Amino acid sequence: MAEEVQGHAVEESEESESAESSEATIAVHWREEGYYPPPPKFIGQANASDPAILDRFAEENFPECFREYAELLHWDEYWHTTLDTSNPPFWKWFVGGKLNASYNCVDRHLAKDRNKAALIWVSEDENEADAVITYQELYRRVNEFAAVLAELGVQAGDRVTLHMPMVPELPVTMLACARLGAVHSQVFAGFSGGACGGRIADSGSKILITMDAYYRSGDLLDHKVKADEAVEAARKEGQEVDKVLVWRRFPGKYSAKTPMVEGRDIFVDELLADHKGAVVAPVSLPAEAPLFLMYTSGTTGRPKGCQHSTGGYLSYVAGT
Repeated sequence: MAEEVQGHAVEESEESESAESSEATIAVHWREEGYYPPPPKFIGQANASDPAILDRFAEENFPECFREYAELLHWDEYWHTTLDTSNPPFWKWFVGGKLNASYNCVDRHLAKDRNKAALIWVSEDENEADAVITYQELYRRVNEFAAVLAELGVQAGDRVTLHMPMVPELPVTMLACARLGAVHSQVFAGFSGGACGGRIADSGSKILITMDAYYRSGDLLDHKVKADEAVEAARKEGQEVDKVLVWRRFPGKYSAKTPMVEGRDIFVDELLADHKGAVVAPVSLPAEAPLFLMYTSGTTGRPKGCQHSTGGYLSYVAGT
């Protein structure tokens, strides 16, 4: 799911006059860097290290060759059809199979790698210590937040909108949603509250998960203000947001100037306090069940939500 977290730096056309980030603006600042060859040990463990993969994945072996990718995952139930093309263009991968993304990203690694780093996060603030989160710690955090969401009534198939920056709490939130079978829609933190609200309305989300503040270009920005704008924008399109869950950038300290709205806004750390050590069983989902929504940039009209299915997405990520 890492590529999902990194894939949101695209600007809205309707926001061109604002100070929001755009892909073009970011690209101007990219610098070409040197090539660092991977060590032999890393090359040796790569899925595509064997040149024979070109033969195994030749056209005459399509689509059964992609069983090789899918078999890298843990399946609760094995699929009976690798690719169903009976209703084009609605292709269905690994039909009949059932699995859970959160289990595959976290749980299955515990037996062998529970003390291995699952996430290494480096803050923009150079005075802040790096965060190294092991698979065991990630398992704990994901389960506890999944318990929070479950208590709020989140179920499989529900849509949950995330408007979060690049912090460890983002993958924790994504994986917690996936554990319950909820469909998450991550909106790039640089986008405006209005852009987030449009995506909330389109997806039918009743819960918005955000953060009070985050660092950008050395400044700690008030991000909570965008949540209020998003809720209002969604309301204008007929979608009501019941709850806004706010992660605090610094636990126990509110870093935004925008006030919390009583009855609607809740600090995540306060909810987590009631779910210490909670374990939530991962919901087994059909391979074609939606995992997340990724919206287009809006440069060609209203943003359109692209739905990524659980089995096909996970298989290709695992294989590549």
